[in-house]
Amino acid sequence: MALSPNSTSPNSTSPNSTSPSSTRVDLALLGIRGRPPLHRTAGAGPSDDGHLVIDGLNAAIPRNPQSPYSFDGQKILFDGHETGLDVEVIERPKFYDLVTVDGVPYEKLARLHGRNVLATTVVQTCIRYSPDQRCRFCSIEESLRAGATTAVKRPGELAEVARAAVRLDGVTQMVMTTGTSAGPDRGARHLARCVRAVKEAVPDLPIQVQCEPPAELSVISELREAGADAIGIHVESLDDEVRRRWMPGKATVPLHQYRAAWREAVKVFGRNQVSTYLLVGLGEDAEELIAGAGDLIEMGVYPFVVPFRPHPGTLAVDVDGAHAPDAAVVEKVSREVAHKLRLAGMAGVDQKAGCTACGACGVLQNMGG
Repeated sequence: MALSPNSTSPNSTSPNSTSPSSTRVDLALLGIRGRPPLHRTAGAGPSDDGHLVIDGLNAAIPRNPQSPYSFDGQKILFDGHETGLDVEVIERPKFYDLVTVDGVPYEKLARLHGRNVLATTVVQTCIRYSPDQRCRFCSIEESLRAGATTAVKRPGELAEVARAAVRLDGVTQMVMTTGTSAGPDRGARHLARCVRAVKEAVPDLPIQVQCEPPAELSVISELREAGADAIGIHVESLDDEVRRRWMPGKATVPLHQYRAAWREAVKVFGRNQVSTYLLVGLGEDAEELIAGAGDLIEMGVYPFVVPFRPHPGTLAVDVDGAHAPDAAVVEKVSREVAHKLRLAGMAGVDQKAGCTACGACGVLQNMGG
């Protein structure tokens, strides 16, 4: 089952022959050799990556032993030559050295993403993780099986970690996502409990929550009332055929339910405080993806365009042998969506918290989106 039609790797041959944004696209796809101090493996989102600040922006770069790009501890090189990129190394955060009163390492409860984002998956299991339902790009339960995290994060634990991360490491925002539960809230009510506890401990810390569209739209208001500042309701693709092929479980939630949830979320959280991932490289037509992103922008939803990045532990890699998309396609889609965002006066940095505010997994911010 070859899921990705994009069987080629990015085609740049020298960073000196491309624009800085093109080099950034290549890095997002080809990755780097080396191990930055801050890195992660497995999980619900793009993983097996190293976190750096490149040209002033957060960057989550895949770690790839075959990449022509390398990280030497201070700089990013291309075939041994300097790229000229301004690189800031993010050191291992101090809060990773602490444990809760019950002896749970903070690092198992939440991770630092980029230079200033605290991220956690409050429930590390998902009802859609069976082989015939699982999203083929997701490895949410692999880190649990490896013992790198806990199955369910308790609100008090996250409050304890958040307080320490703000005090010791200067964290300025937090992201809470969750595996999908069987209930009609799809896990959102546990998110609300966790948000409330963190806000009591660190009232000024902006928080984004992420979940599937709840069957009860009133739950979106419950998340806002608990203290959430922004929300991500991630669809990954607006093409039903692509959805059925790549995420058969999530595809059982029809797109009209996503649209209803986005509209409600914009009413509750406000324009440009609602976002959704759109993955480039799943087989969706590029022009249709760009048009769909434009429709989301008109709704007040930020389409966080991110390249599909295959990593071990996912069905896409371990079973399908899927490839990253072509660099030219990623750059085209990102550039055109960034243009639409600018025309609409929407910017990722204007979101109060979340993946779009961080921007590390995509290149929209590099292109002004």
